[in-house]
Amino acid sequence: MRIVMTAAALACIAAPAVAEMGEYQLDPEHTVVYFTVEHIGYAKTLGIFRGIEGRFQYDPATQDLGDVTVTINAKSVDTFNEARDAHVRKPDFLHVTQHPEITFAANGGNAETATSGTVTGDLTILGETRPVTLDVTLNKMAPYPFGHQRETLGLSLETSIKRSDFGMTYGVANGLVGDTVDIFIETEAMRME
Repeated sequence: MRIVMTAAALACIAAPAVAEMGEYQLDPEHTVVYFTVEHIGYAKTLGIFRGIEGRFQYDPATQDLGDVTVTINAKSVDTFNEARDAHVRKPDFLHVTQHPEITFAANGGNAETATSGTVTGDLTILGETRPVTLDVTLNKMAPYPFGHQRETLGLSLETSIKRSDFGMTYGVANGLVGDTVDIFIETEAMRME
């Protein structure tokens, strides 16, 4: 489920204007996509994806955002239980042998304030593509204090989807597994120029 969720795109808040864009790349060591879904109505189960790649173009001065692409390795799913992980990778859920990646792509966003906005793009899971809007918060923008010392954006994003919209209906009708999946992304995106 390589979620080409263009998490980077999700993180950037854009306004409609032509600007000089910088190229940003998600730092794989400081990026996580995690989700929660109801389990028989008792409690929510937590899962994370570890294999994430993404990049986007962004102009901090104008808040223009473009060319957001995020890819998630579906097999990298981890729900902190080996038996459950094996089930989630099978056809009932992610069917990772036939659909190894989850992707997100966008080409713009809507800035609401200097630090918040939305990004709407195409999310593809199990070969089904649906529009998804992510709420984005810019936590911090500054040169990294050590190491690469590049300009870095710290972003928090969230959205909710219905599994059934992507053809993932296992456990929905009988209430074993919730249909709504809440998705959260925490990332640090480094300017590459």
